[in-house]
Amino acid sequence: MSPANDWVAADWIAVDWGTSNLRVWAMDADDRPLAETSSHAGMSSLTRDGFEPALLDLVVGWLDLTRVTDVVACGMVGARQGWAEAEYATVPGPPRGPQAFTRPRVRDGGIAVHILPGMRQDMPPDVMRGEETQIAGLLAREPGFDGVVCLPGTHTKWAHVSAGEVVSFVTFMTGELFALLSSASVLRHTVAADGWSDEDFAVAVEETLVRPERASARMFGLRAEALLAELSSERSRARLSGYLIGMELAGARPYWLGRDIVMIGARRMTEAYVAALRLGGLAPRIHDATEMTLAGLAAAHRQLLAERQHQ
Repeated sequence: MSPANDWVAADWIAVDWGTSNLRVWAMDADDRPLAETSSHAGMSSLTRDGFEPALLDLVVGWLDLTRVTDVVACGMVGARQGWAEAEYATVPGPPRGPQAFTRPRVRDGGIAVHILPGMRQDMPPDVMRGEETQIAGLLAREPGFDGVVCLPGTHTKWAHVSAGEVVSFVTFMTGELFALLSSASVLRHTVAADGWSDEDFAVAVEETLVRPERASARMFGLRAEALLAELSSERSRARLSGYLIGMELAGARPYWLGRDIVMIGARRMTEAYVAALRLGGLAPRIHDATEMTLAGLAAAHRQLLAERQHQ
């Protein structure tokens, strides 16, 4: 793949636009990435008029001025506070659903932007934006997949997938709770910003799977043990993570019990979930988050081309 500052002529452009970051790839006609780049111009930092300039700032060198270049985007770009609100596809159903691409107005005639829908679940209420594209990427690679997809992150998703459809899903705020507890609670004095202990993590997960209702008490116990027995901040970090992931696994048991499990996410966080699940004798498989995102965006682009042929 070429460095971001090398000139390439993109056949189309893939975009993953999150709350905090923007990632883009120049793609060739065979859906292979030619170049990539990113910025901190996430949805939360932009007004509606700022999305097009932020995108063009990264991709202008990839545009063939003799034609219009398709841009296929997923994530928070389609949120209510994003560039243009994209409708949700409803579960149960395929990740894209029957929704049309959302086309925001653009001033630059050299691009045509197509935003993918998120997914909604009415009972119990839940939503996702971006993760459904990674699930679509998994289905593009494994059309017959039947199991559960876990997507660790700030808000971790567990999705039951069968017969090419998302049957149901549930979201846990585990990543956000860890960030808040470790930086804005009494545990900020106890939990290190880095460091780890596999043994402490494992003990915390196992304790919490058995007695999840005790997790809050055990969390305060980290502060007490640091004061009374000099528990290290690195061990505290691992235990806090174990308590929170253990709570999540206890709550998500109906999803993962007895099913094929695929993990899609950032390496470090995914490895923690895999370690926790293996304590229960499970053998989750891991797929790279970027690869699944690109596979999902490529599947959407192929669908866009097919729709044009039938118009």
